[in-house]
Amino acid sequence: MSTSTAPSSTSEDRPRLRPDRRKSRWHYDVIGLVTAVVMAFPVYWLIISALRPNQEIRSYDQTLWPSSITFDNFTRAVKQPNFETAIQSSLIVSVTAVVGGMIIATLAALAIGRFRFYGRKALLMVLILVQMLPPTAMLIPIYAQLNAMGGLDEYWGLIVVYLVSTLPFAVVMIRGFVVNIPVELEESAMVDGCTRMGAFVRVVFPLLAPGLAAASIFALVNAWNEYLFAYILINDDSKYTLNVWLMTFTTERGTDYGALMAASTMIALPVVVFFMIIQKKMAAGLTSGAVKG
Repeated sequence: MSTSTAPSSTSEDRPRLRPDRRKSRWHYDVIGLVTAVVMAFPVYWLIISALRPNQEIRSYDQTLWPSSITFDNFTRAVKQPNFETAIQSSLIVSVTAVVGGMIIATLAALAIGRFRFYGRKALLMVLILVQMLPPTAMLIPIYAQLNAMGGLDEYWGLIVVYLVSTLPFAVVMIRGFVVNIPVELEESAMVDGCTRMGAFVRVVFPLLAPGLAAASIFALVNAWNEYLFAYILINDDSKYTLNVWLMTFTTERGTDYGALMAASTMIALPVVVFFMIIQKKMAAGLTSGAVKG
């Protein structure tokens, strides 16, 4: 009995770029390289400035590499008043806003993606339109409402603002994953004895991990790096978040730029570490959730 084998592809059979296209691609490579350098240079300058001696930072003769490396700037930044309380405030506000936002967004996305009810499409359109509103346009109404509710100078007031501001994006993104998960998977789990909640936890929730990772990094960046609402809604020095705490490096005597750069570098590290941990799931989340729905 003879079996037919598929012809193996050789290098001659593979498609090749035309010479004119191959030559034209270097323009895109140069543009991409220049763009990457422009975007990375501020981060590089931040780190280098944090390692420069303070007198060299104030000098008019700046170089791309410091003449000497020092960690005194980090020491002064750590010894700045309210450093520990600022870390505590940022962690409380950011973690609570991210966890609470992901729970509410997952439930809302599940309801919009799985169930059919009147006004479902209108609700989804409203969520998209809300993302177009600038946060500064809602600053005064939010301040007045929190003032009436006693939420000023309280963690929960800032947490509610951050949580609500990330919900529309998170709901829309997670919904894209929900509609891509076949309903038959849940039905099969329930036939095997799982409740609806059990089917969600064992079957649906693991498949939502990439979407949750992408939405959570967005929520964390939004809460960790936000400055305006934290500055307006929190006036107690002991409850300042890290971004508002950076103001303390500017006094009547001037600005301690070395310590300011060192503190900014330390503040950026948690988001970078969190992104590196979930970058694979985040990449999948940014692509897979936009396939359908």
